[in-house]
Amino acid sequence: MSSFDTSEPDDLALRRGYHHGNLREALLEAARRLTAERGPHGFTLAEAARLAGVSASAPYRHFKDKEALLAELCQRGFAAFGVAMREAAQTGGLPAMGPAYLTFARQEPGYYGVMFSWMKPGVGEVETSTSFSGLVGAIARAIPDSVDRETARRLGLEIWAMSHGIAGLERSGWPPPGSGVAPPEEVLKRAVMKLLMNK
Repeated sequence: MSSFDTSEPDDLALRRGYHHGNLREALLEAARRLTAERGPHGFTLAEAARLAGVSASAPYRHFKDKEALLAELCQRGFAAFGVAMREAAQTGGLPAMGPAYLTFARQEPGYYGVMFSWMKPGVGEVETSTSFSGLVGAIARAIPDSVDRETARRLGLEIWAMSHGIAGLERSGWPPPGSGVAPPEEVLKRAVMKLLMNK
């Protein structure tokens, strides 16, 4: 079972969460769903309130504005992402980290969309830095010959960029089903292998 929650509660569940006094969580879940469907810029705070089953003024009890709501959603996304990447590094090392990245982007479109389409300075920096450091460490352990830290960091950035690019293509619907192109995980694996061989 995944370490991050991929369930999508229905409107009734969101409303029930509010009536139990958990307005903040209901609003965050509504924003997560709307971001998955439309992107972080594709909805209003009033729409998030409506999906949560509350009045348009209710969100202001917890969030100054939509920016504050998205900042919290973004931070939570990076926290969940960090957990997924740490677990992959600990259980499978570098070979497991790419698939974990793609799985997170695929299963958590609400979090992933706000993390990399809306991210503001200071939000998610600790989690991103920790995840990147874990990737660099995994690279250093995966390469038989000694590799200096500068090279490991360069390779880490290149692998992250490839992972992000492949995840972005998949999110946009490319390659289309039946195209005969290898699955994203296989494409990423081959690309990483070539990169490390030619470091």
